[in-house]
Amino acid sequence: MPGQKLYPRATVKKIVKAHSNCSVSKNADVMIFLDYMLFMQNSLVKEASIEAKKGGEKGITARSVKKVTADSLAKFKG
Repeated sequence: MPGQKLYPRATVKKIVKAHSNCSVSKNADVMIFLDYMLFMQNSLVKEASIEAKKGGEKGITARSVKKVTADSLAKFKG
């Protein structure tokens, strides 16, 4: 849908600025959002799908996501 916002840009900038105590460049929020989406798509969902299949579940559940969250976050820790 054209014109639909995926996330509130101003809110993301305020959160990042508050946590980093640094100024945020013009398009930093876009890069943060794209990194987050890549993480969700490539890592968390794939790992949760594998975990769900191991557990004999038909689809991804909250339990399978919770099991792989810590490991997936550790891979992306800079």
